[in-house]
Amino acid sequence: MESLNRMATELVDEAIDFAEELTLDVYALDGDSAVIDFGVEVPGALEAGLLLAEIQTAGLASVQTRMDDVAGAPTTHVELSTDHPALALLCAGKSGWELSVDSFEGLGSGPARAIVAEEDIFQRVGYADDADFAVLAVECDELPDEAVAAAVAERTGVPDSGVFLPAFSTASITGSVVAAARAAELATFRLSELGYDPLDVLSVNGSAPVAPVADEESAAMARTNDALAYGGQVHLTVDEPFDRFDEVVSTAADDYGEPFADIFASVDWELADLPVDLFAPAQVTVDVVGGDTHVIGDTHEDVLAESFH
Repeated sequence: MESLNRMATELVDEAIDFAEELTLDVYALDGDSAVIDFGVEVPGALEAGLLLAEIQTAGLASVQTRMDDVAGAPTTHVELSTDHPALALLCAGKSGWELSVDSFEGLGSGPARAIVAEEDIFQRVGYADDADFAVLAVECDELPDEAVAAAVAERTGVPDSGVFLPAFSTASITGSVVAAARAAELATFRLSELGYDPLDVLSVNGSAPVAPVADEESAAMARTNDALAYGGQVHLTVDEPFDRFDEVVSTAADDYGEPFADIFASVDWELADLPVDLFAPAQVTVDVVGGDTHVIGDTHEDVLAESFH
């Protein structure tokens, strides 16, 4: 398969070519790195969010919207499907790169992680990328600068001119869309963390509602997590049976049923103190090829209504 970063770069080129139509701003930094504002100083957009979700998954996922309702209110949902879940969702899409450069703080996702390939998942999947381009989507509340781009270039070993940093804030239209696209990733990651071989996950289709844009980052974090934990639905087709499928969903967590604003406040917003089983979709169907079908969990529209409205 072609390099994940090269495939993502083709989509970044599309974003740059159609920046005006997508309501993006593009900045060339010293050293010719590029920052694409998907929703930091601009409000973000639905189509921008869909394209960014494709960039994060290196073009190995199809992303689209559909209309459904939450507690009787018509609500946009995002669907993401892929036949390459280990590569698209875990080696590319997952948020796993904490950026702390001078006063800048951000969280990186996307295929640049696969060039570094230091996270355990890359050994489990057996993949590391070798590319002259590095695409790292950065969730942040200020745009990355030259120092951030230089840090990414140094860690990935690519030239500054090969660094592309799509940036977005959680409290933007783009942020809400990208978060809703993560339902499939969360289910796949939870399975992997429980000990299931990620290469035995053959295909995944996930859906979640797009949370209303909040007025600040912490509220947006709570709402977007509510969208996944109480409204996310995922269908997986897998190759092997497993005795822990019932732990993949958010309903398995002790704090299930509480809005994330309350859950985060209970630990003074020290998210590292929270159990990982909270970060999972609400309902999952697992089809084992040639075997059983497992339907686990359920959505919780009352919590969504409280969070969204």
